[in-house]
Amino acid sequence: MTSIRQFRLTDLLRINNVNLDIFTENYGLSFYLHYLARWPECFFVAVNPAQRLMGYIMGKIEGKQENYHGHVTALSVAPEFRRIGVSSQLMALLENVSEQKKTYFVDLFVRVSNKRAVDMYHKLNYVVYRRIIGYYSGERDEDAFDMRKALSRDVDKKSLIPIPHPVRPEDLVDD
Repeated sequence: MTSIRQFRLTDLLRINNVNLDIFTENYGLSFYLHYLARWPECFFVAVNPAQRLMGYIMGKIEGKQENYHGHVTALSVAPEFRRIGVSSQLMALLENVSEQKKTYFVDLFVRVSNKRAVDMYHKLNYVVYRRIIGYYSGERDEDAFDMRKALSRDVDKKSLIPIPHPVRPEDLVDD
């Protein structure tokens, strides 16, 4: 059985088993601390009955007017706990927080090559809004999909109208 609760400071010492795959972004301690301090209501962890971390979601609420939205900064599940619905449960929590905050949509960035994640997000009713050229840099530079799911405040689903041409990371400044 999976239990989901708010992320705690001590969880930072226990997330290594979750962060050990090529698709998971690893951040510095100060980055996690910033999110925990600024958006604690958007930072959750899933644990099993033995209290082992199964996965986590780290998000935030940002933007103005019709661009006011929830953002998934990181969603990661340990390999041994995948394909049992943990990601879906964590995403639902962030979507609920975003609804409570009366945002228009939830968005996330995902590597174009991460087909399993892209497929999962499609099953959760996310659509590709745009492609971001060279968003992920490092050992292997890669494009990202900006995927979105409209929430109830976006009655006309304007947030889902795709941008037909790719953009660059520097074009995201005002998003």
